[in-house]
Amino acid sequence: MKIALITDAWRPQVNGVVTTLLKTCEELRNLGHSVETFTPDQFRNWPCPGYHEIRLALGCGRGLRERLDRFQPDAIHIATEGPLGMAARNYCRRRGLPYTSSFHTRFAEYIHLRLRFPLAWSYAFLRWFHSGSTRLMAATPTLIEELKGRGFANPVHWSRGVDTDLFRPRDKGYLDLPRPVFAYAGRVAIEKNIEAFLSLDLPGSKLVIGDGPQREELEARHPEVRFVGYRMGEELAMHLADADVFVFPSLTDTFGLVMLEALACGVPVAAFPVQGPKDVILDERVGCLSENLREAALEAMTLDPAACRTYAMGYSWTRCARQFEGHLAPISRHEARPAAWWQRSARKSAPPSVTD
Repeated sequence: MKIALITDAWRPQVNGVVTTLLKTCEELRNLGHSVETFTPDQFRNWPCPGYHEIRLALGCGRGLRERLDRFQPDAIHIATEGPLGMAARNYCRRRGLPYTSSFHTRFAEYIHLRLRFPLAWSYAFLRWFHSGSTRLMAATPTLIEELKGRGFANPVHWSRGVDTDLFRPRDKGYLDLPRPVFAYAGRVAIEKNIEAFLSLDLPGSKLVIGDGPQREELEARHPEVRFVGYRMGEELAMHLADADVFVFPSLTDTFGLVMLEALACGVPVAAFPVQGPKDVILDERVGCLSENLREAALEAMTLDPAACRTYAMGYSWTRCARQFEGHLAPISRHEARPAAWWQRSARKSAPPSVTD
């Protein structure tokens, strides 16, 4: 099968969404599929204000249409709701092509935190964006039920995996920090609620792996914390494995893939009892969830690293890819229709729009 995957989230971003998409594409190719990714770096793009690592492919409609026409995919998946996602949605709707989409990130909550933009308006847009999707893939059963409650149609379960060869237990002492080491990894931004972790009275050391718009502010406020910036691959795995407890303070993540990566390294998790952690930490032997994050972090120190590793071994990227494969909406070419004549004529004479 020829699969087109369109996403606004891509390198140089370092997050769970990009990791999920990269690993899913890799596994789909291993299963014999031809996967073509359509990403911001393939078009003219600009940095997102406040998030320079996020690139926005504004005015990408014409280029995307031409590339999709050449590829002639058997299935189309739209992973994000940005400019590329909008252009892909328009492409499919105009041609009568079925497609699937996915819900990765709580953009509504993030925008509300930053700009106080009403949640109801953002969710109205998100419902509209996904309304034409044959299936809307979401990471957890809890998120699926929430989306149904918000009026989203056809949400289905698409789980996550972890590379247990890369993320594995290692000898402690890599960073030469006072023990115990409490670590966070991810984007350093207001929506991640990192201050809730950094302000805790904990013994030993605190480690922040990642970068983002709030790093400078938090680094100045907490000089006692070791900030090491983004780490990837083997280096990320070595940093995670050096921790004694992984602290996940976010209240808004839809999953939290990095928790699985920490568990695969034999590092127990401490988090708030909210969606994301509640769907990942299903065994009290591998993590502690509490409204009191300090108590959760201290209690997590007593958990067995071997149990954490065993738990993470149950999450497979191959299984994740097979779920994705099963949810796709195959395109029947004889049923597809070209754009209407007036749309084709207008397209020849008009420049591409930002959302087209």
